[in-house]
Amino acid sequence: MYTRTLTAVCILAVCAAGLFGWSCQETKVQPPEQGNSSSNEQTSSTESAKTEWTTAVDPKPLTDNVNRGLAWLSTHQLDSGAWGQGEESGRMGGGGEMKATASVADTCLAALALVRSGSSPSDGPYAANILRAVEFVCLQVEAANDESLYITKTRGTRVQAKLGAYIDTFLASMFLSEVTDTMPDEQSAKRVGAALQCVIDKIQKHQKADGTWAGRGWAPALAQSMGTKGLNMAAMRGADVSTQARIKAGDYAAKQYDRVSEKFDSEGSAGVDLYAAASSVGGQNASVIVDRNERDGVKAQLENATNDDQRREASDELARMDKAEANLKASRETVLGRLDDPKFIAGFGSNGGEEFLSYLNISESLVLEGGDDWETWDRNITRNLNRIQNNDGSWTGHHCITGRTFCTASALLVMMTDRCPVPVGTAFAQR
Repeated sequence: MYTRTLTAVCILAVCAAGLFGWSCQETKVQPPEQGNSSSNEQTSSTESAKTEWTTAVDPKPLTDNVNRGLAWLSTHQLDSGAWGQGEESGRMGGGGEMKATASVADTCLAALALVRSGSSPSDGPYAANILRAVEFVCLQVEAANDESLYITKTRGTRVQAKLGAYIDTFLASMFLSEVTDTMPDEQSAKRVGAALQCVIDKIQKHQKADGTWAGRGWAPALAQSMGTKGLNMAAMRGADVSTQARIKAGDYAAKQYDRVSEKFDSEGSAGVDLYAAASSVGGQNASVIVDRNERDGVKAQLENATNDDQRREASDELARMDKAEANLKASRETVLGRLDDPKFIAGFGSNGGEEFLSYLNISESLVLEGGDDWETWDRNITRNLNRIQNNDGSWTGHHCITGRTFCTASALLVMMTDRCPVPVGTAFAQR
């Protein structure tokens, strides 16, 4: 089984010392508001046992198509370390003024694609690109106010309009989670950890009672799944994440699927079945991965319980985990039953960033179980993405999110899903 290891490079450590000279202790980390998560509520924290990471399946070598896409991303990074949304389809009728405007959401997705290829802020051919992206995102988080869910002052990007106003925040939680353990030195690692905690605190503070967030867009269900993934990824990387906030987000994702009718709720999905299904499955999958990672600890609590209250609490938690597993399995089976339907796969009817993001959620769910279903999907979706790749290595959408940065990054992440890190013991093949 492939296990990715990342080593610090001295010259990058020297560069990082200059880039990250700011002290992370200056970040004002606000606790979540009372009522969303209290101080005595169970959390996943840096005091937890260190998570070991691997991949769910043996990853394929990077193909020429993937390498050309990565090269395109690396050469279109802005001087600030950010990415703009890039060139859009002429069908969108405007938006060109935002082409080179630094976008947190586009930056996080582009940098995540570079990370997924095997580089880190400390090592690999794209280390310098990733490190500059980290610097940009941290600066944005540090400059944000404590009151809102925003982490950027930039407004009006295509991604915000289509996925929701806070998509930058959700994608930042995912990106910072993945790099927090691979920074070149202790000072930069502390800064990223502080920035990640600020983002997580914002997400928890503004989470509604039903597990959702505000900031409506054209298809906000996809942003909801990113927020859920961000909470769970951060929990596994050592951030202080409210267990209740994580469970509420996962429960909301599960409730979007009706096991009786075998249909997904279309709310927030622009009436597109692909978006609805992928958003639900993506959120559930992220939650179940954490559950699997924590199950042995809960079992130990049950075995070592000294009173009825402790036994009941542990038993209830195991029952919740079992229910979440069953819901995800049923949802995944329904999605599998529709993967041969061209209309379902087409989403809105043509390629766009929303389609690519939906494919990513489906891929991450299927790779966790591996086997023929995963291999068939991976082969077919890769063939489709290869077919529509531009000659310069990028991808472009043809509706809604058409910017080359977002489309290229999300397409690459789909094609490299077999490299997505998961905790040891959480994937079917490992179990």
